[in-house]
Amino acid sequence: MNLWKLRLSMVATLAVIFGLSTLVFSIILTLAGVFDLVTIAILVVAFNLVQWLFSPYLVDAIYRVKEIKQSENPLLHKIVNDLSKKSGIHTPKIMLSKLSLPNAFAYGSPISGNRIAVTEGLLKTLNEGEVAAVIGHELGHLKHRDVQVMMAVSFLPALFYYIGYSLLFSSMVGGQRRNENGNPLIGIAFMVFSQFLTLFTLHVSRLREYYADRHSVAVVDNGATKLSTGLAKIVYANGRAGKTRRSQETQNLNAFKALFIADPDRAPADSAALQVYETSATGQKMVDEILAKKLTSGDRLAELLSTHPNIIKRLRALQELKENPNA
Repeated sequence: MNLWKLRLSMVATLAVIFGLSTLVFSIILTLAGVFDLVTIAILVVAFNLVQWLFSPYLVDAIYRVKEIKQSENPLLHKIVNDLSKKSGIHTPKIMLSKLSLPNAFAYGSPISGNRIAVTEGLLKTLNEGEVAAVIGHELGHLKHRDVQVMMAVSFLPALFYYIGYSLLFSSMVGGQRRNENGNPLIGIAFMVFSQFLTLFTLHVSRLREYYADRHSVAVVDNGATKLSTGLAKIVYANGRAGKTRRSQETQNLNAFKALFIADPDRAPADSAALQVYETSATGQKMVDEILAKKLTSGDRLAELLSTHPNIIKRLRALQELKENPNA
């Protein structure tokens, strides 16, 4: 995806999210009691703020994460330190997740500081150059403040959902005060609107992935090739993992899956693009297999509900950057 188109799409989507949210919120305040709704808004804002500040510790607990000391993996520390300097950001804490499925994610808050985590499966599956490309992607998320951006845009659908739920609940239990509390259809309408707004939030999430991919290409030598083969291996390994194993490791991850470099829920569908089943197959062969595929209508529809771009589109975008780094 061309850089100026990516930025324009990002700005336009954010404008739609905040513009529609402001409009609908104004309508809500007009149609219902201001005090109750403002109270709900304050509670939702407070909840999201607390969640943002302390969620890194929850992520650590869910993903079985611990900090990696330099003596434990000096090569990984060197990669992160060097790429952080190239990225123009402070070196984040380097964490290791006990998950056997290959993946990586960036997270943090003003309390915990910025962190980058890699799974044990990632270090076993990818070579040094591919690990560096994945780290470059995650540093891109930190440089672009994607944790804060996604928290802000994700807050809005939650706000409207709980306001709609409150209106619906109050109208149903209000008894003789039903007319005073409002029509339940208003509450339903705003709950539906929150789901509509979520589609734009997911679109922003996918754009941020493209943006982070571009950062990796900019700071890692031959980054487009290394990130492409790394992503193909991640998708392939996650797809090959048995359904029971995937469900055991990802059953509690849905709330945070936008953090990952690849969506674990999409792994089976994405890996279906691969016809390579030999364990000795090279990463480039996997990439070539994916690039040879055509996007179906089902792929495009599924992407609308995903936090990550379709793997075929994502690798094609990296291929374009490989051929024209200044695009």
